[in-house]
Amino acid sequence: MLPPDGHVHTEWSWDAAAGSMERSCARAAALGLPSIAFTEHADFTAWVVDPELRAWMRPEDEAWLLPDGRFRPPPLDATAYLACVQRCRELFPGLRILSGTELGEPHWHGERVNAMLTAGTFDRVLGSVHTLELAGNRLVDFLFKRANPADLVTAYLAEVLRMVRSAAPFAVLAHIDYPLRHWPKEAGPFDPFLFEDEYRTVLAALAGSGRALEANSTVPLPPVIMRWWYESGGEALVFGSDAHDPPAVARRFADLAAAAEAAGFHPGRHPHDFWRRRPVQ
Repeated sequence: MLPPDGHVHTEWSWDAAAGSMERSCARAAALGLPSIAFTEHADFTAWVVDPELRAWMRPEDEAWLLPDGRFRPPPLDATAYLACVQRCRELFPGLRILSGTELGEPHWHGERVNAMLTAGTFDRVLGSVHTLELAGNRLVDFLFKRANPADLVTAYLAEVLRMVRSAAPFAVLAHIDYPLRHWPKEAGPFDPFLFEDEYRTVLAALAGSGRALEANSTVPLPPVIMRWWYESGGEALVFGSDAHDPPAVARRFADLAAAAEAAGFHPGRHPHDFWRRRPVQ
């Protein structure tokens, strides 16, 4: 059995035009997943609209441009989203379906985050960093053309550390390796050992906070980072596809699960549980 998918986006996320909660459930059921968590985007940071970002935007997103030209994504319609979750639970009674959200930079937006979380019940809350305050608030996706790649990863991990050390209300740290998605080929293969101290510092703080680490399968997460998580005292590991369309649900999970077991983690007592660290023999 594949692990649960704890990070999936559907039509309720502003950037998932190809998303579908119902079809993602059907995909999860076909794969035999024990559960799936729909962690829709809740982004409160306003971004500088670089040409690359404008290419992502849909015509309807123009309504969310601020007077200064920056773009703030539309808010998550929590009421309608949660109603869709309930409908899918009725359609797929054999699949455990978790509600959730992915908070972008929650340590920057405390009041708005708290207001959103009180608007509904969310089973799974992810904390993410997508933005750095370099030359204005810009998505990490588009910063590699404006900064040295190594400096960008260092700055990213420093911001993740600030989020982890904050009181922001999230239970799982999503995609600690987010910059790897856009690592430029001309910079050569990414070497996580060049940033070992920074990764270990974040992981130690995360373990101390009692939160879980996500093994994101988009890149996927380098296995050595899972080993560092174990060595840092990390208790729980969550698998996330970060799917924005149904075919991507649980992508590469078999390989990622094998790497997690090699790093010292194993399935929980129930199929839908977080994976846990294996006691040292």
